[in-house]
Amino acid sequence: RGAYDYIFKPFQNEQLKLTIRKAINHYQLVRRNRELSEELQDRYQFDNIIGKSAAMRRIFQLIEKVAPSKATVLITGESGTGKELIARSLHYNSTRQTQPFISVNCGALPETLLESELFGHERGAFSGAVSQRKGRFELAHEGTLFLDEVSEMSAHLQVKLLRVLQEMEFERVGGTSTLKVDVRVVAASNRDLKEEVAAGRFRADLFYRLNVVHIHLPPLRERTDDIPLLVNHFLTKYRGGDRQEHLSIGPEALRVLLDYSWPGNVRELENVIERTAILCSGNQIDVTDLPLEIREGPRTKEPERIGGIQLPRDDASDFEEPRFAIDVGDRVPQWSTNQRQQRAMNFVQSNGFITNKYYSKLNAISERQALRELTDLVDMRKLDREGKGRACRYVLAGGREPA
Repeated sequence: RGAYDYIFKPFQNEQLKLTIRKAINHYQLVRRNRELSEELQDRYQFDNIIGKSAAMRRIFQLIEKVAPSKATVLITGESGTGKELIARSLHYNSTRQTQPFISVNCGALPETLLESELFGHERGAFSGAVSQRKGRFELAHEGTLFLDEVSEMSAHLQVKLLRVLQEMEFERVGGTSTLKVDVRVVAASNRDLKEEVAAGRFRADLFYRLNVVHIHLPPLRERTDDIPLLVNHFLTKYRGGDRQEHLSIGPEALRVLLDYSWPGNVRELENVIERTAILCSGNQIDVTDLPLEIREGPRTKEPERIGGIQLPRDDASDFEEPRFAIDVGDRVPQWSTNQRQQRAMNFVQSNGFITNKYYSKLNAISERQALRELTDLVDMRKLDREGKGRACRYVLAGGREPA
């Protein structure tokens, strides 16, 4: 594909050899980059995303329509449902597939560092800024920027992000020059952003900018038809050597996996299969090979609804999480924050206390969101917090006796 370099006469043997070696290395590097790019594109094709349930088929159809466009996409769903996988599929099935895909976890960095990470900074912009640095928006030019946990952004950064989405321009931290970019933004959150807007924690205008196309990923407990496919996929990925070449899962073990509620979703299932594949000594995974917390953990369905729950013991230091599941048919209800908090209050009034982990399972939300909602109840002086860490529990405020 054209000349790589040139040399002058009279030719020097060593110089000629060096130039040829550089040309060969360059060609090999270009070829390897092309192969890796093709592997990535193949990996994130729709056919390679695991799922045959009706919910996932609808998502595949939506991705196929949206991917070629420039539209901003908001992906929501519980932690572990595969939001970044969907974001990458959008990128690698678009016209930007040969350009960068840049990912940023907005909840992993404090505000000052996140601002520099996104927009870059000039030398001397703050203590420690010894040189100019490009931000993720610049690095993602002509590609896709994935903003994970976008709801964790501060109000200040929400304003800056809104401007970039509207104008496709920004200034580095400490800079005065306005930079133009061409970036497709895909955002994700495990929170309900409509509720965040209503609570005043997220800007409504930013929400509308992000929510041009909305893709909601259902939790694994709502698409159990996909569990056998996922199990086989992860077994193929993690089986080790000749000894486990034919490793499979037994019917009773699969039944346990189908019945488990998977609060950690696909990520939790993958971890369980990886661990079990490593420790399994035979060619078939049996029930006894599965971790105890999976065999005896919360189930997706039980004969009785909440109300017949095994009550927690009074000693929080020796507290064993109750085993329960919500029997609501095919879907877990999407309660509002107020409804979830009222359910918790009713439970505390009946049983004396509740824990963060139990609140999250009771309402089918993440433990992080559960902590936030329980803290709100403490701030409203409806509940008091007792203890620290995993032994922490929440009781009626002011020492009131349960009803």
